[in-house]
Formats: sequence, C-alpha cells, structure tokens
Amino acid sequence: MPAFLDDFLFSYQSLIYSLGINGLLALSMYVVLAIGQLSLGQAAFMGLGAYTSALLTLKVGAPFPIVLLAAMAVPALAALIIGAPTLRLSGVYLALATIGLGEVLRIAFVNSELTGGALGLSGIPEKAGYTIIFGSLALALIAFVLVSRSRIGRAMEAMREDEVAAGMLGVDLPRYRISALVVSAMLAGLAGAFNAHVSSFISPNDYGFDAAVTILSFALLGGIGSPFGPVVGVVILTLLPEVLRPLHDFRLVFNGLIIVIAVLFMPHGLLPWRIGRTGARA
Repeated sequence: MPAFLDDFLFSYQSLIYSLGINGLLALSMYVVLAIGQLSLGQAAFMGLGAYTSALLTLKVGAPFPIVLLAAMAVPALAALIIGAPTLRLSGVYLALATIGLGEVLRIAFVNSELTGGALGLSGIPEKAGYTIIFGSLALALIAFVLVSRSRIGRAMEAMREDEVAAGMLGVDLPRYRISALVVSAMLAGLAGAFNAHVSSFISPNDYGFDAAVTILSFALLGGIGSPFGPVVGVVILTLLPEVLRPLHDFRLVFNGLIIVIAVLFMPHGLLPWRIGRTGARA
C-alpha cells in the first residue's frame, strides 16, 4: 500500500470507521421506515450490541465471530420481546414506545456495575477493521436490493403506501412488522459491536435520544425509496461535522434542521428513485 494512503487511513481512521458503522445504522432505520413504521429504538439496540460484545470480549474472551453473532442475537431477542405488545402501535405512538425503551436501557447501563455504570467500559480490544465493517455494509446493501426487487419488497412498499389496503390484499402485517423490527435490531446491534471494537470505549450516553435522532436524520435526508438513500445521508451527515468543525457543538441543531427541511421540502429525500422490480407475480 502506498505511503500516502497509509497516512490518509491513519489520519482519518475514526472518520472512515464512522462512515461504515453509521451506514449500518442508517440501514437499520431504513428497514422500519420502508414498511411505514417510525421506530426510534435503533440507538437502544446499538447499545445492547455494544455492551454485549464488549462484555463477551473483556469478561469471557470469546472469539470475535461469536461476539458479533451475540451482538446481533441479543438485540433481536429484545426486539421480539417488545415487538409483541407494540405490534398495534404506529406513527408517533411507536416512536414514543421505542424512545422509552432506549431510556430504560440507558438508565439500566448507568446503574449496573457489570456495564461500568456511568463511566462505561474501556480497554476494549480494537478487533474490527475496514474489511469486516465495510464488507458487512456491502452485504447488507446487496441483501436489501435483492429484497426490494422481490415479492417481499412489493409487500413492504404496499404497507408504506397504505397499510390498510395492504392488509386487505393479504399482506401479513404483524409478521412484516416484527420481522422488520428484528432485522433493524440485528443491524443496529452489529453496528454497536463494531463501534465498541474500534473506539475501545463505550458509555451509556452514546446510545441515548441524541443518537436516535441522528440515525433518523440519516434516512430522512437520503430517502427511503432505495437502501442507497440512507447511506448517502450518512456520507453527508458524517462528513459535514469535519467540514464545519468550528460548529461541531451545534451538530444536533443541524440534524434537527435537516429533519425539518427533509419533511417539508424533500419528503422523498435526496434519492427519491426506487429500485426496479422483477416481473414475478406477488
């Protein structure tokens, strides 16, 4: 590898890692928005994945592949548990319920000695790298593109456009809702594990309401017509603080403004186009 490329990767290592990790988080939001649901529990699921992976690495010394599987499985189980009582919720009610989940978990992390309390966990080995982070992001994108072109993708779009009509046409609404929530939780948990193993430190405040709003802004800015939209939103919103470094303290203000502007003037995001469908019958 050329020396200048080595220097670039070393200088901007944290930023490049953030692009891949945030890309996974944006896709975790895309999954639920793609069926017309507004869940803000991705930060909580990310926290579960981060703490699960960190504890398995620090306390048990588990192999990294096992750590990653556990980091996806634990949030997925949490999604199944909360999914049952929240299946009938939608819109702002679902958003409030999932925000509540995030706050409950954050307080639990703060008050638990196992998770290091308010000080968090440090000394986590840096086991994640460019290959596994961006490889996972690429695989997730490919999977979502294939799903978008399938019967499942058509059912998801029907739910997003008109859930009542989709149900009348035979779409199994509860199954799609819980499936989307579980997949969203798995992706967010994986992102949390990667984050823990590149930053070497995690704390409860990393997974609060601020993080949930940031993840939502990724998807709204890029658009949810295709899985590429949220990733475009990630690139812009992750690089923007570097460009506007003197205004870094106002990052959440910019994210809030972006959400307002996207809702008012760009309801379909920067990439409003949708992936073409195959000719298979539903």
